[in-house]
Amino acid sequence: MRKKIVAGNWKMNMNLAEGLKFAESVSRYFNNKPAAKAEVILCTPFIHLGGVSAILENSKVASGAQNCASEESGAYTGEVSAGMIKSTGAKYVIIGHSERRSYYHEDDAILNRKTSMALKSGLKVIFCCGEVKEERETGKHFEVVKRQLGNGLFLHSGKEMAEVVIAYEPVWAIGTGLTATPDQAQEMHKFIRQLVSEKYGKEIAEDMTILYGGSCKPSNAAEIFSKPDVDGGLIGGASLKLDDFTAIVEAV
Repeated sequence: MRKKIVAGNWKMNMNLAEGLKFAESVSRYFNNKPAAKAEVILCTPFIHLGGVSAILENSKVASGAQNCASEESGAYTGEVSAGMIKSTGAKYVIIGHSERRSYYHEDDAILNRKTSMALKSGLKVIFCCGEVKEERETGKHFEVVKRQLGNGLFLHSGKEMAEVVIAYEPVWAIGTGLTATPDQAQEMHKFIRQLVSEKYGKEIAEDMTILYGGSCKPSNAAEIFSKPDVDGGLIGGASLKLDDFTAIVEAV
């Protein structure tokens, strides 16, 4: 049975003290619970990563970064390599989030290289894909996701894909209050799983964890997660509130 995952993406929120305190609260909450049916991940800004990873070291929660450099090392001022991330104790890294694609113009070639760097360093990858509103309205959403996965992710081997989680994020539903319906989420997740099957075979496709990201909250999480090809969520704003985040995890 494929792994269920709920990953919180803090984005650029909370100073160091606030982040460490919040990570302690999340860790304490899940450590006092019976074994969870979902793996819980906190993807933090870089400045939090070492401290949060230390807090989570012996807990039921894993840590991850929100991005990594496309190069291994060198004269790249301001960048943080996958190896540096791994050295903090983090286990995951988000690659290709829509905000990285849009605001920082990261294309498929760069994301493919970042994925290679992450996997080479021993990190697990949460690879994001998804369409903007105009692409959805013009019926290009399947075409867009197929291109993003084909050019940004599917150049890796089947063995490497065992270390990859795919996150579908309809960009039009991020921070807008809009949410894909459970049926829309299932339709795209099923399509993604079929693409993985065509490229890597049915077994790898069935083992692939595919997350939904896009204004997921306690009120809609259970319905979205009930769909057969939705294996959890990549949670943005709701991951900054303990009650909301834990409720979403428990909805799995």
